[in-house]
Amino acid sequence: MAGEQKGLAGWLVHPMRARVIGEVHARPFRLIETPRVVLHYAFMTPPAAVAADRAFLTEFCRAHGEPGPDSDASLHQIRVAGGTLRWERHSEFTTYTFDAPPDPGARPFASLGRDPFGLGFRPPGEMLVATRLDLVAESAVPETAGGPLAFFEEVWVSASTVVDGTALIVTDFRADGDGRTRILIVDRGLHARQSGALVQRLLEIETYRTFAMLGLPEAQRLGPLVADIEQRLLENTEALRTSHGLSRNRELLGELTRLSAELEALAAATAFRFGASRAYDEIVRLRLDAIREETYEGYSTWGAFLTRRTAPAMRTLRAIQDRQGDLAIRLGRAGDLLRTRIDVELEEQNRDLLDSMNRRARLQLRLQQTVEGLSVAAVSYYIVGLVGYLAKGGKLFHLEVDPGILTAAAVPLVIAFVWWTVRRIRKHHDE
Repeated sequence: MAGEQKGLAGWLVHPMRARVIGEVHARPFRLIETPRVVLHYAFMTPPAAVAADRAFLTEFCRAHGEPGPDSDASLHQIRVAGGTLRWERHSEFTTYTFDAPPDPGARPFASLGRDPFGLGFRPPGEMLVATRLDLVAESAVPETAGGPLAFFEEVWVSASTVVDGTALIVTDFRADGDGRTRILIVDRGLHARQSGALVQRLLEIETYRTFAMLGLPEAQRLGPLVADIEQRLLENTEALRTSHGLSRNRELLGELTRLSAELEALAAATAFRFGASRAYDEIVRLRLDAIREETYEGYSTWGAFLTRRTAPAMRTLRAIQDRQGDLAIRLGRAGDLLRTRIDVELEEQNRDLLDSMNRRARLQLRLQQTVEGLSVAAVSYYIVGLVGYLAKGGKLFHLEVDPGILTAAAVPLVIAFVWWTVRRIRKHHDE
């Protein structure tokens, strides 16, 4: 081993290696001896409250002579009030878990004489999960005193044997008079390691199944809004079938664009909550599989109860998301169809505009040709006039020519010369 470590020391180590290796041990369970009382709370912790919560925990630890958490720690635990306080930071919530031995001779769920959640405790946010878990020996819940089910409402109770029959777990998933849900574990031969793992998994089931249900109110709130967009899409699609004219189609396209923007805003606002709910529900399923439930005296198991109660909520979430996805596709198709229609109408307008321009060009050409004809006549007239003046002044040069005859003879020649000159100039410009 020493030679191996020496060899590794000279290698370039990935900067994330320690974090990746340590991640599988990031939230280890503790060894727990029977009997034990566990108080567990989970608080929604917005990002703005994270620093304040860590500062409070550091102050709290120092006040009890314990070291505070590291700046990047997500788990910290200290000894306090005769037990252990465990702090954990999750993605959107923070948990505080305190476990200690029960008071001597106390029955399950009897008042605990001490805990760290007194007047000096500062919650990091809104409390969502409050649970009391009692781990007791089988002798503490004899049948003569009503057995382990006597502490719960019969109509709601769920019970099952777990970990190959070495424990009985009971709960009714309801808040008691103190506002906490109750969980009872009856030890039938658990090892301290098994007890610690079972306690942590049951607390995780209670925590994550509660957080998973946060998506249901959002889905119920979103349902009517999605239905309204669906109805407006239907109305616009019907109008699309009979719409005519570029302005009307542009108006419809604007409405479809607004509907798409509304839908995207709704999807963006609920994407995290729906995704988190599905992830939490999956964690609950995995934890239920890990404890290996078996039925107890015909009572509903935890897994069966949660499936009946939470599965409809998860289906509601999926249904809303499916409707959002289908609606987005339909809006996209309608928008594409309308854009195509608008493009065709614009092309028709452009074609008509080009035809109009061609007609105007032809008219302009004809006008130009007319002007050219008139210009030939006008220029020829002036040139012939000049020739006439020259003929009349021929006597000055001793030329005996009749001015009228000379002028008449010059007319066809001048016209031909002017016409040839104008044509040559136009041909030059055409080239």
